Amino acid sequence: MHPTTVVAAVAYGGPENLRLIDADAGEPGPGEVLLDVRAAAVNPIDWKVYSGAMGADPARLPMRLGAEVAGVVAAVGPNVRWLAVGDEVVAWPVRGGYARRLVVPELATVRKPRALGWAPAAALLVAGTTAVHALTATRTGHGDVVLVHGGSGSVGRMIVQLAELRGARVVATASPASHDDLRALGAVPVAYGGSSGSDSGSDPAPDGRTLADRVRAAARELGSPVTTAIDAVGSDEALDTSVELVADRTRIATIAGFARARELGILLLGGGPGADPGTEVREAARAQLVELATDGTLDVHVTRTYPLEDVAQAHADSRAGHARGKLVLLP
Repeated sequence: MHPTTVVAAVAYGGPENLRLIDADAGEPGPGEVLLDVRAAAVNPIDWKVYSGAMGADPARLPMRLGAEVAGVVAAVGPNVRWLAVGDEVVAWPVRGGYARRLVVPELATVRKPRALGWAPAAALLVAGTTAVHALTATRTGHGDVVLVHGGSGSVGRMIVQLAELRGARVVATASPASHDDLRALGAVPVAYGGSSGSDSGSDPAPDGRTLADRVRAAARELGSPVTTAIDAVGSDEALDTSVELVADRTRIATIAGFARARELGILLLGGGPGADPGTEVREAARAQLVELATDGTLDVHVTRTYPLEDVAQAHADSRAGHARGKLVLLP
């Protein structure tokens, strides 16, 4: 037996329904390893699935949470080819990652260099692979000017950095409080919504300029119009601005605007109904992302860490939407 503690939602609703439950992690089967989990990242999908917004089937309760972790191999099952006890790994995608011990497929793991900390390792792959998928799907590369909506979020920051590595230049929307950070990453920042930076839809700012006007002005600083757009926000303002500025709608993608993507004829990426999951692209990107994060090329911004017992607070903070980076549990 491998005793563990796991987090599960015992009812649909808010973070008050999260519980720590004693369990048995089980024995690793063929091609599987048992991990001592050192860090598990919080992602919005973790709380959306038990909020009731995506359905409320009671048969799914209690519902375990967590898709990306980092940890140490504690045991190996039959036919494990590359890993041994004591190896440090990053694992994604996994199920039930909010746990002290967890059985995962060997094929879901990438070796973690010792120079990469536990929290950034756990926070890397969901955001990083989403960014790689979005840039690949929109064919963003050398010479492009890419508009990134939501540039200060965990996915947006990854898109900004990886676009720069591909030779593209970036205009990124965010609230003014995040503009210095985006400039440090190499992007030209633009406030969304009204001039105060509040999200006021597609209404013009008091000076009469819409978001599209402000993005055009920012792109002129870079010497070229916007050629591709990636939306990590899902607002009407973001989507309408993208289609106004980019004529080729096969070079516009959203990971959040599910309701309007089909109407607008743009790319819908991720795990939603009818979306392109990009499974092969995302899985192929894992090892390179770990390498880039280890040598400092990629900045994985972890805003805050929490003990497993404070998972409800971590989810409350994530739902509030004010974090400018990843939140990570440390079991």
